[in-house]
Amino acid sequence: MADLNKTYLFRMTHIQNIPHILQYGITHLTSPNANVNYVPIGDGSLINTRSSFILNNGKQLGDYIPFYFGVLTPMLYVIQKGYNDVKVTPAEDIVYCVSSVQQITDAQLDFVFTDGHAIETLSSQYAPIDVNNIDTLLDFKAINDWKFKDPNDLDKKRRKQAEFLVDGDVPKEAVIGFIVYNNNAQDKLLAMGIEEKKTKIKTGYYF
Repeated sequence: MADLNKTYLFRMTHIQNIPHILQYGITHLTSPNANVNYVPIGDGSLINTRSSFILNNGKQLGDYIPFYFGVLTPMLYVIQKGYNDVKVTPAEDIVYCVSSVQQITDAQLDFVFTDGHAIETLSSQYAPIDVNNIDTLLDFKAINDWKFKDPNDLDKKRRKQAEFLVDGDVPKEAVIGFIVYNNNAQDKLLAMGIEEKKTKIKTGYYF
């Protein structure tokens, strides 16, 4: 059985969004507590596609807040390098907000998780009843491998992007820590009032 306390979840956001998260948690676009000054990162066209994608439970993918199970994702690569007309965001401005599957279940939030990129047809979708088997349902070897391209495994990129989708806002108490690129970024978080023990510098988590 999976150790859900150590099944970590990662959501990337711009460092300018952190003060709002510290006050309201990670909020959805339609939330009463939504961040009106939200600084987006990522592929806008993909976000629009996701917003109208219908999950097996009949709900729209865009109604969920997505997390990854690992770092160094293809999306981070795009964000840092600026491919697909995505505006480049420096690594120093990108923060990983870290939670865990146990934190989400303790908060009694509904969720769906997938064994690959959520909009890929090959990806399977799972409900909370399946969560104790998450370690066997997902390919954590691919998820934790910083190389997402493999000429001998063309499906690896999809599996690496397995997602944990939370229905509704994620309370600030469920965010257990923050990962940043360097000392400058950490100093900014400390100035926002975050305890140093809740921050980690992981330069290797960035491209």
